[in-house]
Amino acid sequence: MIRNLDYKITQEADSILSFLKEHGYSSNLIVHLKKTPESILKNGIWSYVNEPLHAGDLLHIHIEENEGSGNIVPNEIPLSILYEDEDILVIDKPANMPIHPSMNHYEQTLANGVLWYYATQQNPYTFRCITRLDRDTTGVTLLAKHMLSASVLSKAMQQKLIQKEYLALCDGVTPEHGTINAPICRAADSVIERCVDFEKGDSAVTHFTREWTNGQISLVRVKPETGRTHQIRVHMKHTGHPLLGDFLYHPEDHSISRQALHCASLTFTHPITGETLTINAKLPEDMQQLLSQS
Repeated sequence: MIRNLDYKITQEADSILSFLKEHGYSSNLIVHLKKTPESILKNGIWSYVNEPLHAGDLLHIHIEENEGSGNIVPNEIPLSILYEDEDILVIDKPANMPIHPSMNHYEQTLANGVLWYYATQQNPYTFRCITRLDRDTTGVTLLAKHMLSASVLSKAMQQKLIQKEYLALCDGVTPEHGTINAPICRAADSVIERCVDFEKGDSAVTHFTREWTNGQISLVRVKPETGRTHQIRVHMKHTGHPLLGDFLYHPEDHSISRQALHCASLTFTHPITGETLTINAKLPEDMQQLLSQS
């Protein structure tokens, strides 16, 4: 993957290094640039990062990665691409698809499919997923296409500047709206399951609004303020309205073959242009069918 960026300097900077750090370049990326010939050009001349910048200077950055994620096997998997440019890829992830390979699931993951997508373009790609979803949660998934976009977006995630909105189908009639402030931790004797625990849990906050109900189930729009594992699933169970089809937290319900949870919207600042983007993904067919049958 190759990305070229040009900056017209408008005010003096002590060094190219300080300028790059201010623009989100990570230490690893800066080391990579220093090792790559002619990756940093000031006014067309290959330059050291300790050189100063003056108003009117032209700084050219060349990011080149010639090796992709060699440990991930490309698989030909159809991808539903919601948005793509030189810096990011946004995919509508289907159900029954893990984000990346694991010990018992080496292929048929989102990573395998994305590696195939870029292999057909003869474009080496390192898989960097910014917003991860559970295997059976569908919806908007954000990926970085190069080291700089990954650096900027990863920091945005840490600072909670990437906003997710989910749609969930819940059992029963939920309140019209509410905020769930209930700490979450790993359940005893389980590697996977989580639970609410006000003594041992980590802080977890979820906001929700009911959008529809038929008196038996509810469609709820959910905005997690924190990002704990299984947060929405655990919190909705805590309210007495677990997600339909959730084998962990509502095992007696078989109205749908997975937890009825969909990342419907993602709002974030573009890592290069600074533009605010909102990417939406329509409700998947299995959840739509539940609504139409109700």
